[in-house]
Amino acid sequence: MNPAPGSYSISRSRFFGQRLNVSANIIGRSTRTWLAAALFLLLIPVTVLVPAPRASALGNGLARTPPMGWNDWNAYGCNVSEQLVKQTALAMHNNGMQAAGYQYVNIDDCWMSSARDAGGNLVADPAKFPDGIAAVAGYVHSLGLKFGIYEDAGTATCAGYPGSYGHEQQDANLFASWGVDYLKEDWCNIPFGSFPGQSHQQVAKTLYSRTRDALAATGRPIVFSMCNGWDASVQPWTWAGPVANLWRTTTDIQPNFSSMLSNFHVNRGLAPYAGPGAWNDPDMLEIGNGMSATEDQAEFSLWAEMAAPLIEGGNLVNASSSTLSILTNRAVIAVDQDPLGRQGTQVSASGGHDVLAKPLSNGDVSVVLFNETGSAATISTTAGAVGKSGASSYTLTNLWTGSVSTTTGTITASVPAHGAVMFRVAGGSTTTNPTGAVHANGASKCLDVPGSTQANGAQLQIWTCNSGVNQTWTYSAGQLTVYGGTKCLDAYNNQTAPGTKVEIWDCNQGANQQWLLNADGTITGAQSGLCLDVTGAGTANGTPVELWTCNGGSNQQWSIG
Repeated sequence: MNPAPGSYSISRSRFFGQRLNVSANIIGRSTRTWLAAALFLLLIPVTVLVPAPRASALGNGLARTPPMGWNDWNAYGCNVSEQLVKQTALAMHNNGMQAAGYQYVNIDDCWMSSARDAGGNLVADPAKFPDGIAAVAGYVHSLGLKFGIYEDAGTATCAGYPGSYGHEQQDANLFASWGVDYLKEDWCNIPFGSFPGQSHQQVAKTLYSRTRDALAATGRPIVFSMCNGWDASVQPWTWAGPVANLWRTTTDIQPNFSSMLSNFHVNRGLAPYAGPGAWNDPDMLEIGNGMSATEDQAEFSLWAEMAAPLIEGGNLVNASSSTLSILTNRAVIAVDQDPLGRQGTQVSASGGHDVLAKPLSNGDVSVVLFNETGSAATISTTAGAVGKSGASSYTLTNLWTGSVSTTTGTITASVPAHGAVMFRVAGGSTTTNPTGAVHANGASKCLDVPGSTQANGAQLQIWTCNSGVNQTWTYSAGQLTVYGGTKCLDAYNNQTAPGTKVEIWDCNQGANQQWLLNADGTITGAQSGLCLDVTGAGTANGTPVELWTCNGGSNQQWSIG
């Protein structure tokens, strides 16, 4: 049928071969926010540089670490049933997953009948759930596990079943009465026409806040998961901390390396928005669903490093020993579940060779060396680059092999194609780094990459502060990085003369990419000794930034946060 005026029909791929047609008002692309956070160098005095705080988390006291569990969709699609849920719950109880920390047994779309009952209540499909949802939840609870369910913020779910729009409190009350512990709410069939003049993001704030309040009113603790990442205009990470416990940041994942890599690329730069009770969700795990064991291990490493929810989307009833060995690696799970709640950040990314670091609550740092390319490669970093200092040697524990070694500072490994090596680094002290906008204090503007380009050589400028991805910088290991750590503040062509343009370039740890954040508010090039300078003390949008002899001017005063 024809979509409503102002909308169009989209086909949302579901990965077992079925395609579901969804009518939705999808506006043009908007810039995705790619933010990064990293570790701060203690030897640099930065008393005036304070990182911007993450928005407060939803105050329901839940999901203080990323949720762990299972969801039926990726492996089964609409073929959900009471028998499947019970069999999976029992498998998790017996195969080591529950003991490893997995709690939630979640059903996705297609669990309900095509219409509400006379009282307006949702009804479970009697053929799929003959004993009803409450009985299934009771069985899951009897095993010491928790039960999750699916709904949609719109008039219908993505598969066309009744949505919660206009029934938020009624549905929340029903879920609570059934013993639901986790709600995943999707973003299909939204009646945008009922919100004239409002953006998709504004509508999302309204509808998801309704569900948050409805869940709170039930008095039952229910983890709230927003699933709207495939609508890029919503950008939930920028506002959803007080609304939900987790939010999708990406399109639906598929069981192949390319899709997993794409979701990693989107999610890796959003660390400032994650923390206890509020998590970036790059979608479910595809462990055992079609990637190689090497790729599965890489996905699990990356998701743990990013403090992502570990919601497995595979067939656990018949899971292989290889799949289970990955899913139940307690050393890797401990990184994901670390109570400090920090999402790992990009330390370097060059030629598809990525280094990520995640500070842990006991002072250790988790480091992932990830090889995106199709050929084996040696990937290296240093203890200093990942935030470690103050020791003559450090202990490296390989979290996949269990081997333990020591290093005076170099962290290196041969990493297979599409693979990851994961270390826990102990010893010395761990530092933290500021992240946020770099304010040009004299102009009351922000350091800005023109047009959000990621092209090497783009000269930086000042622009009205807007919290954009192109204005969000992280200071780590002497570098100022943007776009999730993939681009660095760079002095053009290693030049050291006053007037040298300041640009972005691929991070390469060159001397012209090393910067000192000074207590007097200046930022100086370690190579040149010159100050980051707003040309001619200009204050207009678009004024270029360059290197100049330090002179104490207000156009050389900067702060981060």
